[in-house]
Amino acid sequence: MITKIICEIEANTSFLVTTHEGPDGDAVGSTMALTSFLRARGKDVTLYYSDQMPDTYRFLPLSSSVVHTIPDRDYDVCFVLDAGELKRAGKEISDFRRFGKIINIDHHPYCEEFGDLNYVDPSASASGALIYRILKTAGYTIDYDTALYVYVAIVSDTGSFRYSNADPEAFQISGELVALGINPWSVAEKLYESQSLKRLELLALALSTLTVSKTGEYASITVTLDMYQKTGATSELTDGFVNYPRSIHGVEVSVFFREIKQGAFKISFRSKGKINVSSLAMAFGGGGHHNAAGFTLLGSLDEVRKTVFSYLDQAF
Repeated sequence: MITKIICEIEANTSFLVTTHEGPDGDAVGSTMALTSFLRARGKDVTLYYSDQMPDTYRFLPLSSSVVHTIPDRDYDVCFVLDAGELKRAGKEISDFRRFGKIINIDHHPYCEEFGDLNYVDPSASASGALIYRILKTAGYTIDYDTALYVYVAIVSDTGSFRYSNADPEAFQISGELVALGINPWSVAEKLYESQSLKRLELLALALSTLTVSKTGEYASITVTLDMYQKTGATSELTDGFVNYPRSIHGVEVSVFFREIKQGAFKISFRSKGKINVSSLAMAFGGGGHHNAAGFTLLGSLDEVRKTVFSYLDQAF
């Protein structure tokens, strides 16, 4: 499959590169690494995100190249990375058919094979690792910026190498990137030690909503539209909030309720490993990984919480 993808790259000129809504570190890092490679090959590339990129990743050199509206033109190939399913790339991508082929690159289990070419490997630590394989197979001499993008993708999706997907390949690739000049502390400082005051104020309000189930097996926090208004924060600043309830001793699954509009909530699950939250999310039309998954529910906060908690009680 890698060889087929490289052949498509060599045979075509114009490319649209995108990822899922609410891009995380792997989405940002993998799409930027691919964009960097394509442009080094002399290709015409548009890097498109349906949502704004979190401020956390604006230190990356290609952040200024990201557009949020697809130009009115045709493309030979559309790369969709780390999305799981096409609809997660956003309505504009789903409706936009002015490209010859779609190439789907992903590491999510149960990934929808919506592409003309589908390079899906659930055993990979991150989509960034898949892009790295492509670059190496293509004989690309990886420069510092591209190394930075891949490193951010892997370090983000492995939770700084704390999660179960931090496999030997993740360490091997990262070691090679460090040898190319990547400074782990410099990256960690930008990702984790450069928070805005608004984010911490929003986190304080979210933590005040902390609830723990009677059995102590799951816990949750909530962010509402009212909290955004009080702090001046935006949804991009909630990245990582879902991990706080999981850090409680004895909690196996954390739940993050994020109000996205009146009467609609995005629910994120995180697991310590015993519970497959991907299967839980799929019951609500969502999906993800064994330890990280999500979906959207309509209703008031009380209704949504009651539905999710009832389901979790049955699951446990």
